[in-house]
Amino acid sequence: MGNKTLTRADLADAVVRRGAIPRHEAQDIVEMVLAQISGTLERGEGVKLSSFGSFGVRQKNERIGRNPKTGEEKVITPRRVLVFRASNVMKDRINRYHGKGNRRAAE
Repeated sequence: MGNKTLTRADLADAVVRRGAIPRHEAQDIVEMVLAQISGTLERGEGVKLSSFGSFGVRQKNERIGRNPKTGEEKVITPRRVLVFRASNVMKDRINRYHGKGNRRAAE
């Protein structure tokens, strides 16, 4: 398993290879898709991508936390956090790729 991270440029390259369109148009498409996803999440709405997963925003209430080094208690302010839940299709793909959870890998 490598440490390669998929970037916006990688996504644009994939669009160029599959769509036979100029690179600048592919970059614009990637940016538009990401902007749409970001804007939807900023409004507190969910994003569901079939066979991939769901993104959502969860509200976290104020709570008391503790500094693990000093043990000092501190108030953690309320905030919104981004959550992602992978679809079952994606979970199956990941497990199949890594040889877990499929019969062929066990044989």
